[in-house]
Amino acid sequence: MDNILIFGHQKPDTDSVTSAVVLSYLKNKLGENTEPRILGDINNETKFVLEHFGFEVPKYLNDVRLQIKDVDYIKDCFLNENDSIFKGYNYMNETKVGTIPIIDKNHKYLGAVSMKDVASNLINNNLGKLNTSYDNLLEALEGKEILRFDKEIKGNIISPSYRSTTFKEQIKIDKESVLIVGDRHSIIEYAVNNMASIIILTNGVEMKKEHLEIAKKNKVDVISTKYDGLKTANLVVLSNYLKDNLKKKDIIYINENDSLTEVLDLANKKKYSNYPVIDNNGTCLGVFKVSMAENKHPKKVILVDHNEKEQSVVGLDEAEIIEIVDHHKIGNIGTSMPINFRNMPLGCTETILYLMFKEHNVEIPKNIAGLMASGIISDTLLLTSPTTTETDKNVLKELAKIAKIDYEKYGMEMFKAGSSIEGKSVNEIIHGDFKNFTVDNQKVGIGQVSTMSTEDIMNKKEEFINELNEIAKNESYTAIALFVTDILKNGSYILFNEKAKDIFAGSFNTPNIEEAYFFEGMVSRKKQIVPKLMNYMDNN
Repeated sequence: MDNILIFGHQKPDTDSVTSAVVLSYLKNKLGENTEPRILGDINNETKFVLEHFGFEVPKYLNDVRLQIKDVDYIKDCFLNENDSIFKGYNYMNETKVGTIPIIDKNHKYLGAVSMKDVASNLINNNLGKLNTSYDNLLEALEGKEILRFDKEIKGNIISPSYRSTTFKEQIKIDKESVLIVGDRHSIIEYAVNNMASIIILTNGVEMKKEHLEIAKKNKVDVISTKYDGLKTANLVVLSNYLKDNLKKKDIIYINENDSLTEVLDLANKKKYSNYPVIDNNGTCLGVFKVSMAENKHPKKVILVDHNEKEQSVVGLDEAEIIEIVDHHKIGNIGTSMPINFRNMPLGCTETILYLMFKEHNVEIPKNIAGLMASGIISDTLLLTSPTTTETDKNVLKELAKIAKIDYEKYGMEMFKAGSSIEGKSVNEIIHGDFKNFTVDNQKVGIGQVSTMSTEDIMNKKEEFINELNEIAKNESYTAIALFVTDILKNGSYILFNEKAKDIFAGSFNTPNIEEAYFFEGMVSRKKQIVPKLMNYMDNN
């Protein structure tokens, strides 16, 4: 079953994080295989909530781009360094892969071998050398084991082509000799007496009993094959180890986690067709053929608390969105197929999830109810935000009963935990809960921080204004602001880049606006801030 990733927006807040966890729980109860993720560092409020109800912080999700592991590449396509050229040739024909990765006994990637490399080595090097195993010889020759004393066979290949007496006079036989011979028994006798490395009997020839006894005594390996001398000689050469033909330079290997797009760009430059695939430990996994790029399996994702591409994960275009649950305006995310899109004008995504639990008749556990209540408290500022609906109020009361909490008392504890800015830089506070918007090709950025002690920020007012001015200049913002929401006073102070003063004055119909101006009752970026700002900029 496919693993489905569920996540909120790039600036994780309590609603987006808890919604991912809660929806994952619901989906898994319904028989699906899902996992909640986060796209960035969580804030203190969310940390408090997760810890309070006994949840781990979800794993971080960097991107959902297609990776090599999402493609049907040829798994387990490799050969061992001690396999033979003969086996390599047959394997290449079988798999239709021209360059085969070579591994050691621990499956670690060593390099690669192509038939072109093998042919080049056979042509340019000494064909009379053998370095292989007894088993490789048996396999290549379809041989019969007569005597076996050694696992590995190494030596000079000798195939008598003249009379026995001349052979004995001119050819020295020793432990480095690999003799290929037919029914020339005097030469066989000469070889076993001089302790040849191995005797390979051609044409199914049988060794005389007396010669066999000498071979046993002198520990001479013996193999019999049905092939004639010429074919046997060729096959013996092909039984050499692949590792002696190994190529390390100019072979490009890729990681299973590499981006498919980046690998295809590389392939377009290098013009290679096959690429060994390894994991992070250097273990060889198989071979990726460029022609297989279309056999891909995009990651399946569900978005919560957002539906705009700019706010979502990197590589979303390469993933398969199967569902969205959100309470914001409909953004610019498109899909290639119809999906479940649950979008409702409520104060919090968790309220929608509560309705989904009821629709599926799934019981809400105490700790899950606590997360859901926390999301509603956070997004509606304890039901004081103008985005709050009667449904949100009723749902929060029901969830508080299940979680066994006094939601007003708990909410203040939650806000207190989340309002601390200790240890955070000015830039981190501005971007802690920050969203970008585009109005008539003009870039606008609105940050918001909710706190019970606004003086901690107002004491550094000039630092915040300077930072906003720098961000606007360096990142081409027409207007950028930080709204400091006072939870206790139910309103927000505004800090903005100086060049945008007229924009903010016009947007909020406040000609006398100045830095740190307080807007009573203004607590919702979605409903009170952004619509006025966009409306003004659209018409001016």
